[in-house]
Amino acid sequence: MTDQAKRALIHMLGVTKVYGKGEAEVRALAGIDLRVDEGEMIAIMGQSGSGKSTCMNIVGCLDAPTSGTYLFRNVNVGELDNNQRALLRRHYIGFVFQGFNLLARTSAQENVELPLVYRRVPAAQRREKAKAALQLVGLAGRESHKPNELSGGQQQRVAIARALASDPSLLLADEPTGNLDSARSAEVMELLVQLNRERGITVMVITHEPEMAEFCQRTVEFRDGRILSDTRKPS
Repeated sequence: MTDQAKRALIHMLGVTKVYGKGEAEVRALAGIDLRVDEGEMIAIMGQSGSGKSTCMNIVGCLDAPTSGTYLFRNVNVGELDNNQRALLRRHYIGFVFQGFNLLARTSAQENVELPLVYRRVPAAQRREKAKAALQLVGLAGRESHKPNELSGGQQQRVAIARALASDPSLLLADEPTGNLDSARSAEVMELLVQLNRERGITVMVITHEPEMAEFCQRTVEFRDGRILSDTRKPS
């Protein structure tokens, strides 16, 4: 295996996704090739219906391609069964969503611990990992606060801490600033940049906002299920 091959975290080759049949058929992805290396921070852009969310769902092992090949660290995800895909998702991929998806009556600490419960991490270790993750996102001292005691930006930080608690190789952020004002949006994106640079986590941000894409090193724009452009900032 070459060094170049080792560096590829995500490699999609001729990936299509078709929903429905006959006149109701929708080609959400029309044969895309996409490679993302370890440690990249990439924005996936496009308007509603462009295919960007379908791409994220396939990358995150939430959906499977109709045809084509998706490799995650050179493992062919298409050859995995549902349980194996769930394990890959649980151990290697963290998710951050627009709506925060926090449990309302549960503290920040307990929200961050939740994915570790599913991984059967012992309670003492869960508490330690959750506390460290909250500290990493700037919420030390807020462990006992419930979501309604936190601002929108702080709630999204809890959601990011929850994604980080499992030490993922890939962080998928789906419209992470969609419910935030411009100042809080910038704070969240700066945090993602920091995590990418300082911890080497590969970050994929799905967004329709050019201002948010500017925080990323690379921007891939989708249109009608195809990649329209793939641009990188000068290093």
